[in-house]
Amino acid sequence: MQAMPAMWRAVIDGGWSGSASLKVFCGGEALPGDLAGQLLPRCAELWNMYGPTETTIWSTIQRITSATGPFPIGRPIANTTIFLLDGNLNLVPKGAVGELYIGGSGLARGYLGRPELTQARFIQNPYERNTRLYRTGDLARWLPDGTLECLGRVDDQVKIRGYRIELGEIETILSGHQAVRQCVVIAREDTPGNKLLAAYFELQPGTTSDTAELRAHLKRNLPDYMVPSAIRERGKAAFDAERQDRSQGATPSG
Repeated sequence: MQAMPAMWRAVIDGGWSGSASLKVFCGGEALPGDLAGQLLPRCAELWNMYGPTETTIWSTIQRITSATGPFPIGRPIANTTIFLLDGNLNLVPKGAVGELYIGGSGLARGYLGRPELTQARFIQNPYERNTRLYRTGDLARWLPDGTLECLGRVDDQVKIRGYRIELGEIETILSGHQAVRQCVVIAREDTPGNKLLAAYFELQPGTTSDTAELRAHLKRNLPDYMVPSAIRERGKAAFDAERQDRSQGATPSG
């Protein structure tokens, strides 16, 4: 059975005691260590899977035998090639961090009706003639044992409950409200396994607005899954601290 971490948590919280004959595949988001610790005694095998939708759909796999993370995303599956490249599309040495590109039979043809995005994300493979690579936007490195470790995003994209979300896109919409002077959107995880969006804003001098109005503004312009669960006003000093926390990858308080 394959499911995302949030689904496995729901199954366990629902009282599932496990199955000694079941292979568990976990993908779609990073596998948390505490969840691995709950799954391992409940199944025959636990596998960590990685792969974006554009590669239909899994590209690497790694069997997990210990709950001690972080967990590698493993090696490429059959008919799949992995390249770690720098900004000039040069191969990075083993152990160095590069952007993860995927090639092979699983690649989609592109994005329907989005030729510019297709051109930006699906490139000609500089190392194999007449083939293409998908640019994932993920950072990774080869470990000494030949497995891959995923190290996060090149950009501000996050994944929440299976949805890819560009934080900058939400910020653009929120800052488009006439009362908002500046804003920042982050992904928080106050409770393990429960990631949510939080927006912080500073109002223009002399203006007033409330969170209900700003939430309605976001709902008019964004799908529900991109509307932050928490929207809070911050003074300039506190706001600047929130932005610094995001740039450093920290989870702010409050």
